[in-house]
Amino acid sequence: MASSSPSSLSPPEVPMELHVSNRQKLLDSLLRHLSDSARPLHGLVLLQGGEEQTRYCTDHIELFRQESYFAYLFGVREPGLYGAIDIATGKSILFAPRLPADYAVWMGEIKPLPYFQERYMVSMVYYTDEIVQVLVDQYKGFGKPLLFLLHGLNTDSNNFSKPAEFEGIEKFETDLTTLHPILTECRVFKSDLELALIQFANDISSEAHVEVMRKTKAGVKEYQLESMFLHHTYMYGGCRHCSYTCICATGENSAVLHYGHAAAPNDKILEDGDMALLDMGAEYSFYGSDITCSFPVNGKFTSDQSLIYNAVLDAHNVVITTMKPGVSWVDMHRLAEKIILESLIKGNILVGNIDDMMVERLGAMFMPHGLGHFLGIDTHDPGGYPKGVERPKEPGLKSLRTARQLQEGMVITVEPGCYFIDALLVPAMENANTSKFFNCEIVDRFKNFGGVRIESDVLVTANGSKNMTKVPRETWEIEAVMAGGPWPPLSKASSYTENGGEAKI
Repeated sequence: MASSSPSSLSPPEVPMELHVSNRQKLLDSLLRHLSDSARPLHGLVLLQGGEEQTRYCTDHIELFRQESYFAYLFGVREPGLYGAIDIATGKSILFAPRLPADYAVWMGEIKPLPYFQERYMVSMVYYTDEIVQVLVDQYKGFGKPLLFLLHGLNTDSNNFSKPAEFEGIEKFETDLTTLHPILTECRVFKSDLELALIQFANDISSEAHVEVMRKTKAGVKEYQLESMFLHHTYMYGGCRHCSYTCICATGENSAVLHYGHAAAPNDKILEDGDMALLDMGAEYSFYGSDITCSFPVNGKFTSDQSLIYNAVLDAHNVVITTMKPGVSWVDMHRLAEKIILESLIKGNILVGNIDDMMVERLGAMFMPHGLGHFLGIDTHDPGGYPKGVERPKEPGLKSLRTARQLQEGMVITVEPGCYFIDALLVPAMENANTSKFFNCEIVDRFKNFGGVRIESDVLVTANGSKNMTKVPRETWEIEAVMAGGPWPPLSKASSYTENGGEAKI
């Protein structure tokens, strides 16, 4: 029987030791780097937290979410703070804004400095207007005090991290190159405390995906599916933030990779016979999830839907089974492409030699995005292309958000897809090098199919990997759940027979 409660989960307590250990991890890495470089073991790391933003010129304040590097080190939820770590002593310092008296009238109690010290487990707390004096007094080296500031390229966005700014910074020496790569690399490898939050974000998001799957039917709007997901993760998981804008795509919209944006706002009416592609993930205490489920709106797979879905599922499963430390992520992408192409050949959508197709990069015509990305405090967590790791240049592969070898402690999404995108397929069918591979009559049958993506969040372990996502994946599981069956299923046979269906094993 299905659970009578809408959720079996409740938001866990977040131990601030998580951020204490993150600071220690950075300190250890920075000291190791300075020692290896024969540089003095002193200076202060200084980060500026995020600021509240108003909507354009209005007084409407957008809901604040902390800057990710600052969140990683300090776990601070309030805006307007700075944070420092003294390399010589390991002491941590927060600087909080000195708020006006009428803050208490409109926003609530003005927290005293000891509140921040206790809550965020730092060594000292001062006001932001004391930054210069405190940092000068704290510094024990020679000459001008040295500040390590955060400045570097995010290879997913091509934006640069913003180094801390404050009045009086000219009194300090500033290093803009050392901190960013070291702190970014710290974020790539997750601690057990971080993994517990990522797992909870996965658990509540998985549960919400199942709830949405059960309530999906022809005639509802895509945004109603989004609303169900947001309600469940907030109501039962305390997840006020989503990891990213929800993609609730059905029918031909499921071939739009980043559907759901302001100009395509999840507003189509679901139609019987369409596929749904729902890419949604909740964030809990800064740490996120990123899950995609694809399934038929009416709860029953057609032969064409099964063909494309199982092509993607096979790629998803084989990649996760193959993942382990030392494996190249580029090789995993190629493996996923090859499995999908092989399935398309079996389904007579493509004809010809699989190796020739791989040479011509035909996989990128059906899966133009990368296989996956690092996940943590950001949906696209940084560190995909550290110094020395080159981005591939071929179609499809150039969209990979990392080309690294897998290592224990990484959390990475596995999200193969197969889409029928006219903007890619029409030129490919007209190209002399690739047209020979297409069975145009069959391809035409899939013109308005859209696409399928299956995405799970996967931890690289010492000997392999662990899938942190827990949603129906096999076609029989999806059909059973959409017919009212329990999740997790009792068994393949009992799920069908309990719902009056014929057991299909």
